[in-house]
Amino acid sequence: MIFRLDERILFPEPDLAEPDGLLAVGGDLSTQRLLLAYQNGIFPWYSDDSPILWYAPHERFVLYPQELKISKSMKQVLRSDKFKITTNTCFADVIRACSAAPREGQDGTWITDDMQEAYIKLHNEGHAHSVEVWEAGELAGGLYGIWVGAVFCGESMFSRVSNASKAALIYLCQTNRFQLIDCQVHTDHLQSMGARMISREQYIAVLHNSLL
Repeated sequence: MIFRLDERILFPEPDLAEPDGLLAVGGDLSTQRLLLAYQNGIFPWYSDDSPILWYAPHERFVLYPQELKISKSMKQVLRSDKFKITTNTCFADVIRACSAAPREGQDGTWITDDMQEAYIKLHNEGHAHSVEVWEAGELAGGLYGIWVGAVFCGESMFSRVSNASKAALIYLCQTNRFQLIDCQVHTDHLQSMGARMISREQYIAVLHNSLL
């Protein structure tokens, strides 16, 4: 059953989601609602021509920082100091670059103008964060997401230069601030770096324990 949200800031139990993870429709992208969603393993994912769709997948594609795999070639890239890495210096530029990045098998972007506005507001209020990768003073890649307890809920990443998004993810893992990085959607690229599927129950346990 797919639930229809109204003006009240609440969600149904995540385990009531459909087999594809769709839990609810409607509501808004207010800071209060978005934070409640992420604190319960729920996130919005929709396009301009649809209402807001809220997902709570039965499995999560995640990366435990201690399981990170760095290839020999990537270690060489990092040792070369070709990249400079910063955090939260240009969040809006990162989310816009992620929105514009082409995605295999996708026509257009799910990072709508409304999503960008909502997440920039989350960033300004201290909840959303970005990692920026620079090469020769130009923004070469990066990622952004929501910090919930000891979990980083990764939303999207982009690369304008080969290996730039990998450098951003490696940096995030090596900050020692997170027990888990939620990658949401499976990709071969992230799997090669150590990401794997876990059950929603495992994910929620880490999430809620880190919020205690």
